[in-house]
Amino acid sequence: MKANILKKLGLVVASVLIFSDMGIAENNTSAKITADTVELVNVAGRQRMLSQRIAKDYMYEGNKVAVTKTQKQLVESLEQLKTAHQKLAQSINDPEIQNLLMFVQMSTEDFESTSKLPFSTDNAQIVLDLSESMLEGSQYVVDSLKKLAKVQESEVIDVAGRQRMLSQRIAKYYIAYQSGIKDKNTVDQMQSAVKLFTQSHELLMKNEKNTPEINTKLNEIDRLWKIVYKFYLDIEKGGLPLIVFNTTDDITKKMNEITGLYVELYK
Repeated sequence: MKANILKKLGLVVASVLIFSDMGIAENNTSAKITADTVELVNVAGRQRMLSQRIAKDYMYEGNKVAVTKTQKQLVESLEQLKTAHQKLAQSINDPEIQNLLMFVQMSTEDFESTSKLPFSTDNAQIVLDLSESMLEGSQYVVDSLKKLAKVQESEVIDVAGRQRMLSQRIAKYYIAYQSGIKDKNTVDQMQSAVKLFTQSHELLMKNEKNTPEINTKLNEIDRLWKIVYKFYLDIEKGGLPLIVFNTTDDITKKMNEITGLYVELYK
């Protein structure tokens, strides 16, 4: 009888261990899904930035400012946009997001073909409008992925990644005004982008989970931003397109590094 009891006890212990292992496997799978989704939030977020940078480069090249750099950057950005889109399409199974990605794919094709047309104010307006559609679509993907991730940390990655976009958006609207698109919307969008960047930067600076490396890089941007944001707001005066181009590119590069650090921190 004692042997039977021990045998049954052994079965119970074995069952507990089996189910414990299953729980560990489920937790590991869940952690992997979360980490993968967090990375996709970063990829989709970067698409927002590329949509703004491509339009910016088209108009900068058309205005004969930093031509060599903008030509190279435009080609690279289009390739990065398409490569990232393929990754998102292959990695996401959600039907609603997949449907939106199909729309983004069509917009990408229009975006690419229009950005290769000779520069004119009319074509610049078309590129500007397409960049807004691309931005809206990419933002929808980011928001949908954040819901799937169900982790608060994805919000920090979204905000940091959005800073990349906002810096390029600022340069886009600055040069759009110089390209002849001098309506109220251009000025309003510029001012809104500067305001949102400032608010988001302050939010990131206060994030309690920042590593020393993240704080160092944020402080570098803080010193630069306090000087250059006034140039951006003076959009109607113009006259500083090269300074705007270089400083916004510098901020984008630094924010891309910071976003990558947040991804590693929260994976």
